[in-house]
Amino acid sequence: MSASGAMGLSQLEDIAGQTNVTCTPARLARYAIDGNFPSAAVRPGSAEEVAEIVKLAAREKLAVIPSGARTKLGIGMPPRKYDLALDMTRLDRVVAYDPGDLTLSVEAGIPLDRIAAELAAHRQFLPLAVPFADRATAGGTIASGVDSPLRQAYGTARDFVLGMEFVTGDGTAAKSGGRVVKNVSGYDLHKLMIGALGTLGVITKINFRTFPVPRMVRTYAAVFRGASAACKFRQAIAGSVLRLESLELLAASGEGSGQLGETAGFSFQGDRWIAVVSVAGNEEVLERSRRELESLAQRSDPSSLEWFAEISGEAREKAATYIRDYPAAILNRAPSAAIFKISQLPTEFEGFAEQCKSLATPWAVMMRGLGPTYLALLLRDVKKESIEALDSESLHLFLPDKSLRTFSLMFAPPEVKRDPIYQDTSRRNLALLQNLKKAFDPLGVLGPGRMRYEI
Repeated sequence: MSASGAMGLSQLEDIAGQTNVTCTPARLARYAIDGNFPSAAVRPGSAEEVAEIVKLAAREKLAVIPSGARTKLGIGMPPRKYDLALDMTRLDRVVAYDPGDLTLSVEAGIPLDRIAAELAAHRQFLPLAVPFADRATAGGTIASGVDSPLRQAYGTARDFVLGMEFVTGDGTAAKSGGRVVKNVSGYDLHKLMIGALGTLGVITKINFRTFPVPRMVRTYAAVFRGASAACKFRQAIAGSVLRLESLELLAASGEGSGQLGETAGFSFQGDRWIAVVSVAGNEEVLERSRRELESLAQRSDPSSLEWFAEISGEAREKAATYIRDYPAAILNRAPSAAIFKISQLPTEFEGFAEQCKSLATPWAVMMRGLGPTYLALLLRDVKKESIEALDSESLHLFLPDKSLRTFSLMFAPPEVKRDPIYQDTSRRNLALLQNLKKAFDPLGVLGPGRMRYEI
């Protein structure tokens, strides 16, 4: 901390209570980000305490990084400065829940599994099938901006987060949106908090729209030899009248393909591409969807289709877990992997898949039916030669004159993150993003350096 750190620590204890402040190195290690450790951690118990802590940080020029269950602290750049970890897990209440209006208001530190249990009693749910969902908190999930395979049917968090309360970088408590589905309360400032990693404001409360649990859901898999037929199958589904819960195309190459295939419940070897499709509805809808999906799979390329079938039980659970927890599955098998989140036009999927096949580095890919593509390059280590090879292959995939695709580096070792080619400082909206940061966090106390446009 600064020279007045001792005084600041005493003030933190006055705000949150002595038992909710720690400077013990072993405990601070839980909050480490890319090898950077805070000097102290504090667990506020209310939004008012959060505001007071941020005001103190602004006065003392302390860099603050909020967190929940810390499952996604690997997203974002290494912090330029890190003095205080703001642990939000004591803010864990259900503030309001109206099943009839399909609305839910919760504090940011509540675990997603507690929300799921609360909603399940009324046969409702939130479509947040996100990585680490068994431990993740609502606030951390929204702040990290991770998406869900259920976006195919329900959209992203931007579509069902109705409003928020948050604390800006000068300690001001603010709110945006409301607690009703039809809301006309002006600018949706809360949407700026989604994916901002807590660098614009500390989320304290979130209002969600909830959804009825589908009557029945079935999952089907189509296994193709080669990417072309799998991409044609995806395109044929997009042009049909089918309404899906989710659709993903999965593939992997090289050394990691066998282990990842075991995790997902499929064989990726031999240039296999797997389409996993989930459909919700009554028995009649499900049966009609099965027939249509099988027909589309066969018409995509009969010579490339190995099999199409419903998957259930353990096979379905393995596939669903792999898709939901894709970053975790990758990092468990290859801790040095670089995982990219890629936005591209659907017409580019097949060309991108062909480019992946030419990569020397082992890779794994997950293409959403609607939404981004996730590409993991499975680095064996972070030696200079490995990073140089990664740079070369990244430039091959993402050169601006090759396509309209854009990318962000989602998870990677800090040695990779610091490489200049992954620091997104050339975006056309760079000035706008920097102005937003100045408006919400004028003193730069919230996660300095965590977003690439701050480099």
